[in-house]
Amino acid sequence: MIEIRNITKAYGKTVVVDDVSLTIKRGGVVALVGANGAGKSTLLSLISRLLPATSGQVMLDGQDIARTPGSVLAQKLAVLRQDNSLTTRMSVEDLVSFGRFPHSKGHLTSEDRKQIEQALQYLDLCSIRKDFLDEISGGQRQRAFIAMSLSQNTDFLLLDEPLNNLDIKHAVTMMGVFRSMAEDFGKTIVVVLHDINFASCYADRIIAMRDGRILHDGRSDDIIVPSVIRDIYGIDTSIHQIEGQKLVYYFKPVNTAKALSD
Repeated sequence: MIEIRNITKAYGKTVVVDDVSLTIKRGGVVALVGANGAGKSTLLSLISRLLPATSGQVMLDGQDIARTPGSVLAQKLAVLRQDNSLTTRMSVEDLVSFGRFPHSKGHLTSEDRKQIEQALQYLDLCSIRKDFLDEISGGQRQRAFIAMSLSQNTDFLLLDEPLNNLDIKHAVTMMGVFRSMAEDFGKTIVVVLHDINFASCYADRIIAMRDGRILHDGRSDDIIVPSVIRDIYGIDTSIHQIEGQKLVYYFKPVNTAKALSD
């Protein structure tokens, strides 16, 4: 379990995450949503210790992450940032193998190889395992990084806007993978999302932020209502039920002639 206790992150007088308290239990997909600048990615970085907190604590299974050795933390929690660029040329299989470093320290065991193979198969990467990352498509590269995180075999997986730069097909595929990982392996997937409809369709829990604070927290039925969406994003929307899913319609018709004249 992750317990966030009165966590704050400030840069001088600018407060980015403001006295947030939250508990994330094991299992399922948790979506962090909100407008740009709401504090979503910063909160994720605080949970994963990529950023130091100004005040407050993050506890993982009863241990303060600020005092937990990195090698121990990396066996419990994996994080995938927005920027996945590498300075060295690496094959898909080498990248996935890197996820085992917290366990193997560079000396792969039979268990390590089992986890690597399972991750390659699960993300459908076996046919390109020897290809270099700069030779494959963006969608394949993103799957490779997810496979690396899966091979790390942690209970918690934190993903910061993993759908960035993916087209609709690959974004839908990726969200399906996250949903399956939670169900097939009992993982807790905490994912920052821009599109509220992906959160509605794939997440068990939606946590909405605004101005560095938790604004709303609940299941899709609690969050996907016009008044709550207006609170989060500041726009009026309509909600539609399609094939059992609640979807937010936020497009507004444009008077093309007027727009051009303006």
